[in-house]
Amino acid sequence: MERIFTILNQMEADGVIGRYAIGGAVGAIFWLEPFTTKDLDVFVSLPTTAGGSLLTLGPIYEYLLARGHAPQGQFIIIEGWAVEFVPPGTPLVEEALAEAVERDVNGVSTRVFTAEHLAAICLQVGRAKDHDRVLRFLEAGVLDAGRFEAILQQQHLNDAWTRFQKTHLQA
Repeated sequence: MERIFTILNQMEADGVIGRYAIGGAVGAIFWLEPFTTKDLDVFVSLPTTAGGSLLTLGPIYEYLLARGHAPQGQFIIIEGWAVEFVPPGTPLVEEALAEAVERDVNGVSTRVFTAEHLAAICLQVGRAKDHDRVLRFLEAGVLDAGRFEAILQQQHLNDAWTRFQKTHLQA
């Protein structure tokens, strides 16, 4: 996977993408025990078009296609991984991208969402697999409770957290 991170770092250096960070299941693996996942979610700020505010993934596809990577549905296959480039669509994801932390993967630096942001995003999305992931974060003891609660408060997720606790944490 470090080869993918090298490519992402070069894309950022070349101005094809702005700041990026790894989220989704692969982002969670940085904090939890490894588990199987099918794709890599790369959250990116995208440069706007010249003289406008339109965001487009076109330059990403052009850059990667020119380097031999192939599209497959919403993904681009890079080093055998289905990679999806995702612009931040909510204030929570924008904050997660801004506050992502540096990690070293076999000598290659990359950024990943914090455990607290990943758990909050899971609560916001609210699918069964997301609730399972929140449980895994809690069981692993990797969440800073104060930071997590502050994110939940700021992002108006206290009700979702209360519902989650009633459903999943009460005996």
